[in-house]
Amino acid sequence: MNIYLTAIIKSTEGNAEAMKAMLLQLLAESRKENACIQYDLHQDQENKNVFIFHEIWESQEGLDLHNAQPHIARFIADTASIIDGPAMIHKIEKVA
Repeated sequence: MNIYLTAIIKSTEGNAEAMKAMLLQLLAESRKENACIQYDLHQDQENKNVFIFHEIWESQEGLDLHNAQPHIARFIADTASIIDGPAMIHKIEKVA
């Protein structure tokens, strides 16, 4: 069963471009994963500090494996000083 996620990440003021660069690295690595069906990054037009991922994973096991990848740990460590609070992760259900 596919797993649908929306993740919202916010950078601290003045760090949107640095966060964007790190998110693009994360995107490139994540899209290489076998269980990744979709991994799209968006940036809020009105608040450039807000980034939104729309993700689809083949299964919960694939998502769990994703979350255990070195590039996830590296992203968490590298963005610790520029992330504004924890990422908001929404596991969603496709309605239509």
